[in-house]
Amino acid sequence: MRRYGPAVLLALVGAAILRVSLFSELYLRYVQAGLRPYLVVSGAALVLLSAAVAVVTNRADEEPGHGDEEGRAGHGDGDEEGRAGHGDGDEEGRAGHGDGDDDGHAGHGDGDDDGHAGHGHGPGGPRVAWFLTLPALALLLFPPPALGSYSAEREAAQRAARGVGTFPALPSGNPVDLTLGEFGSRAVYDSGRSLKGRTVRLTGFVTRGGDGTWYVTRLLVSCCAADATSAKAEVRGAQAPPVDTWVTVTGTWHPEGGLGSDAAWPPVVDARSVRQVAQPDSPYEKR
Repeated sequence: MRRYGPAVLLALVGAAILRVSLFSELYLRYVQAGLRPYLVVSGAALVLLSAAVAVVTNRADEEPGHGDEEGRAGHGDGDEEGRAGHGDGDEEGRAGHGDGDDDGHAGHGDGDDDGHAGHGHGPGGPRVAWFLTLPALALLLFPPPALGSYSAEREAAQRAARGVGTFPALPSGNPVDLTLGEFGSRAVYDSGRSLKGRTVRLTGFVTRGGDGTWYVTRLLVSCCAADATSAKAEVRGAQAPPVDTWVTVTGTWHPEGGLGSDAAWPPVVDARSVRQVAQPDSPYEKR
């Protein structure tokens, strides 16, 4: 049974990938929506590969085992006949030796059979190898959550120097929904001050600063969660909800520092309202 370990492991990983990509929206915790077809194909390929490995293993177990048993049976018969003839020829002069040899040979035969039986169980590998299926089973049953405040706080304060320039005009109406990435870009680099006098609505999760400040934060990804960076805005004028709570903040931009300067980052929003919301299906913004 232990020979089927690789097939079981492949099947569990493939099933976990299909669960998060084909039968739910959980894949959005890890990659962009455009990568869904690749995940589905990968999961299906792993499941099919596990079935192929199981078939090959089953055939390998049946064919060599049957031939080996016949060969050993024939070898045993021939050996017994040969030894019987040898025993008859030496019956008078070496009876004692013959008995001893028979006993010795019998003992050796038992030992060889035991040794062969032990070797037969060996190719299955150590039983502890089955523990390798536990991570795959956990991924299938308990998909990990999306990245949150811990990942955002670990990121170094690195921002691309896009340079100061004029941004396109914002849509009409108030409030205007903006991503945290766009709000930060306009606040820090827009020489046209397109945020001035506008009411914005920002959605993200709560993170805290060391000096008691708090931020509405969102993680930005290009491909998948492995390349995530953070965008955030300091919130003033409202009490901080618990860390990692998803909120929608409505307010106005509060200018700080000069354009493109370190003092302008992170941007500040004067909150008019803070409303707790559910985590969106796609928790990341596209960078």
